Amino acid sequence: MDHKRVTGIGGVFFKTTDPQKTKDWYNKHLGFDTDQWGCTFAFNKSEEPTDKGYLQWSPFTQDTEYFKPSEKAFMINYRVENLEWLVSQLKSEGVEVLDEIETYPYGKFVHIMDNDGNKIELWEPIDDKLLPD
Repeated sequence: MDHKRVTGIGGVFFKTTDPQKTKDWYNKHLGFDTDQWGCTFAFNKSEEPTDKGYLQWSPFTQDTEYFKPSEKAFMINYRVENLEWLVSQLKSEGVEVLDEIETYPYGKFVHIMDNDGNKIELWEPIDDKLLPD
């Protein structure tokens, strides 16, 4: 079976001095429908146009530990279609895998480091469990 690696962006996470103030600014000026996590954007999948997918936008505090060991002010979450297979491939290619795959009702996650010291989150989504229609 031929597997895709990354199928799209699943989220953009970044550090800010005041996450609530940032969420309020984006809500007021750009119309983001923010909640405690940030804003979730829905889209129709190109391979299955009747199915929805989601992208998460989330500001974090400057002192968050979630991006560690990266010292960067951002982290990208990429959508993948078969996380177990991809992690196996990445390990065989010498990519640093930071943790074990974790499973939640809305998908599976793992973190890796790229060649430039950026922590990357890989997500195999279960989109219909993320948000109700």
